[in-house]
Amino acid sequence: MSVRLIASDLDGTIIREDGTISARTIDAFHRARERGISIVFVTGRPFRWLAPVREAFGHLGTVICSNGAVLYDLEQEKLLWAQTIDVEVLQRTREIITRAEPTATFAAETTGGLHLEEGFAEPYELELISRFERLDLQSTLLNEQGVVKFLAKSRTRSSDDFMAAVAEELATLVTVTHSAQNVSLLEMAHARINKSVALANYAKELGIDSSEVAAFGDMPNDQEMLAWAGYGYAMASGHRTALDAATYRAPGVEDDGVAQIIEAILDNAEPPVS
Repeated sequence: MSVRLIASDLDGTIIREDGTISARTIDAFHRARERGISIVFVTGRPFRWLAPVREAFGHLGTVICSNGAVLYDLEQEKLLWAQTIDVEVLQRTREIITRAEPTATFAAETTGGLHLEEGFAEPYELELISRFERLDLQSTLLNEQGVVKFLAKSRTRSSDDFMAAVAEELATLVTVTHSAQNVSLLEMAHARINKSVALANYAKELGIDSSEVAAFGDMPNDQEMLAWAGYGYAMASGHRTALDAATYRAPGVEDDGVAQIIEAILDNAEPPVS
């Protein structure tokens, strides 16, 4: 395997159920960086919620956040680029989702913070969120900051059913996916954005071809990235859409699957089969 760039999702891929990243995984990424391999984390999280990465890796690498809508330099703690969604598109998207799921609630991630509709977050979630604004698609603040990810929550359908109910009608407006394990939550970005688009652009800037990229992920929001990469690894513990999209499988997150593959790459060994 000739790998010059490692691209990894976070939650469910290297971040375990207890919210931690194993020492073995941390060591594998540091070894890869020392060998000259570029590292980029590719996540649905906003750049403000990268505490597990900072705690584990310090300021290692670059992060593609919000499912590809934001590029963040972790080494300089600097927002490099963001693709926002037009307000008119947000309004139309909300109308379509509400028609299919009348009890849906909404939130928006902007370049400056989190905007929540009343009833979107559970009481325990509000205790964990230190600061947020009330969602108003017409607000000056929201428009100045720019929405990079629009969120819709259902309490009556599974994520797969919720997405199936609206995906076709939303196809020309936004990209729509989901990645949460225990909540029915749709994640929407600009129509030209997903993880693979942002990763391909990032790799191109480094002069790296897709055939030289090893990518790891576990959920529907990873499927385009896994299909694009020369070595696309879905976690054995992942969602069926990720497993279908990837050419290869890595052992599950609780088994340090990503670390196992990276170790094999560095040692020129046969990667484990899962």
